[in-house]
Amino acid sequence: MRKIALITSGGDAPGMNACVRAVVKTAKSHNIEVIGIEDGYQGMIEGRGREMTYNDVNNIIQLGGTILGTARSEEFRTPEGRQKAIANLKKWQVDGLVVIGGDGSFAGAQTLSREIDLPIIGVPGTIDNDIFGTDHTIGYDTALNTVVSAVDKIRDTASSHHRIFFVEVMGRDAGFIALNSGIASGADDVLIPEEWTDIDALVNTIKESSKGRRSSIIIVSEGDDAGGAKEIMTKVKPFLDGYDLRCSILGHIQRGGSPSVLDRILATRMGYEAVNCLIRGESGYMIGAKGEEMVKISLERSIKEHAKPTPDKLEMMHRLKTR
Repeated sequence: MRKIALITSGGDAPGMNACVRAVVKTAKSHNIEVIGIEDGYQGMIEGRGREMTYNDVNNIIQLGGTILGTARSEEFRTPEGRQKAIANLKKWQVDGLVVIGGDGSFAGAQTLSREIDLPIIGVPGTIDNDIFGTDHTIGYDTALNTVVSAVDKIRDTASSHHRIFFVEVMGRDAGFIALNSGIASGADDVLIPEEWTDIDALVNTIKESSKGRRSSIIIVSEGDDAGGAKEIMTKVKPFLDGYDLRCSILGHIQRGGSPSVLDRILATRMGYEAVNCLIRGESGYMIGAKGEEMVKISLERSIKEHAKPTPDKLEMMHRLKTR
């Protein structure tokens, strides 16, 4: 292993820079050159790779986003696009590839591995925490803290004006952010893609939670079956005459910001282990975290299986909202 390539792909997540730093520094300590590819698979297609030095990764552990950039690449989905990417990987003469991203990025890596004989290791970087095989993904903890901080502030104004707020958080296919931020912020209800939303039951919850209180908070995952926060608010409004309803969509602030301590440590450990896997000649794995232990799971399995919130947390949330 003399030279490896590195990309960050898909949606950005706080802690990606910490992982980039760990990959570069670990590789350099083994006298391995690192080619940083800009803007994910699209940059791979366009040949935008450069050798990374210690100076490139000094003082980036605290930065959100990714210094390499990231982009969605429709061209990479085509055989012609991938052939361009493969030609550049061969031109750079890399002996391995580290892909930091989510399930879409891993699917791209899995497809690429069938078309080029190149060891590939994945590192899960996504705020949604929806990757199978790891307790946490890079960026998830920071996103949770961002959401809880925002909800705490929203509650202040909700209480001042006797309002009910529907707060929409990210999570198109997974309700991890909604569920855990709801628990941490003391929300009155949480609506997630993994559970069917009963509008009548939601109306009753709002009526009950509003008795003797100045505010109510409903956390809505953007992928909920009944729609986003605005749609759900519209559906319940006819049944809540006299209630002051408001909607807040947190959006991309959840992706930004300086990574938390947990995300910095997790990203560093995962990046370090990814390089060690390549040095050992391993390929086709994603690095995961189970408790304090770093584990490996096949990229194929991480793509095919879907992470779901644990039933005990769902039961706890239901019990806490019962009056």
